[in-house]
Amino acid sequence: MDSDDDRVASGEGGPVPAVEAPAAAGGMAGLSFPYQLVAAVALAAFAVLACMHLAVVFLHVAPSNTLTKQHGAAVDDWVYPEFEQNWKLFAPNPLQQNVSVQVRAEISGADGPRTTAWRDLSAEDGRAIRGNPLPSHVQQNELRRAWDFYVGSHDDKNRANGLRGTLSEKYVRRLVMLRLGGQDDGGTILRIQVRSETRAVAAPGWSAEKISIGPSYRVLPWWKVTADDLPEEAGQ
Repeated sequence: MDSDDDRVASGEGGPVPAVEAPAAAGGMAGLSFPYQLVAAVALAAFAVLACMHLAVVFLHVAPSNTLTKQHGAAVDDWVYPEFEQNWKLFAPNPLQQNVSVQVRAEISGADGPRTTAWRDLSAEDGRAIRGNPLPSHVQQNELRRAWDFYVGSHDDKNRANGLRGTLSEKYVRRLVMLRLGGQDDGGTILRIQVRSETRAVAAPGWSAEKISIGPSYRVLPWWKVTADDLPEEAGQ
């Protein structure tokens, strides 16, 4: 008499369990060899390009060194304009001055024009930011960037050095008039004058360095207010 094991081995006593086919390999293993080769070459090229890009951007933001001096032109050609950075690694030149932008105005009145006292626009932004957990980008950067734009596009005698100089002046004039709007005591603003007050950051108490923290001023000429300087709502 045949045992149960013999019947199972001979196929008797029930269906033989189906044997599952091996699962198809996924990813690159499922590709034919030519396609695997193409994919490997593409991944390698992408990895090399990514590493090169990171290296070039690192050299761009790093402090001046031998490599940047030798290959500075190649680095700039790769970075500008698509990958431009306006910061520097390790902050080699931290800001060591406090710059305040101030304005005064000449206002028409019944007894003739009068000149206001200097108004510190930077201090107003500082008061709006101090204690505010979520200060706006305008309060933090608008005035500062506008002044940097002006200073960078004018010489020491406040002469514009190209189209950017003219544009920066228009920007500062419009920004100042936007800040002065509605605070002219009922008169009409005829002219405005802008200046910057710069004070060096004092040395820390443990330092023996002697730094003068007295103010220095850069005073711009009087600008006659035109319709182009007024906010859009003021011209309506």
